[in-house]
Amino acid sequence: MEMFAKVTCFAMLCMIMVSPHAEAAISCGQVSSALGPCLPYLKSGGAIASNCCSGVRGLKSAAKSTLDRQAACSCLKSLANSISSINDANAASLPGKCGVSIPYKISRSVDCSKVV
Repeated sequence: MEMFAKVTCFAMLCMIMVSPHAEAAISCGQVSSALGPCLPYLKSGGAIASNCCSGVRGLKSAAKSTLDRQAACSCLKSLANSISSINDANAASLPGKCGVSIPYKISRSVDCSKVV
């Protein structure tokens, strides 16, 4: 239950952060919902749930514009910073493990304004 509250709080925070960018089609709520099934892998590694990779692929498809990719990047960065038990190496490896290529590394220090 505590994790659900953190994810919900994070989603609300992301929506507030992204709201000035009304042109972005992707929201932090979408990002956190899509990656919810990935939390066990992001924390501990091991097997990746198929619905996790489905979420990763869905996010890739939804992030059509530069603004969308920057918004998704900001959400991913905030998520990584808000849940301290996320393993940075697991987060960085997730797209590749799901067969998805993204134009930036998922990390706590990525500069999302440079994502194109």
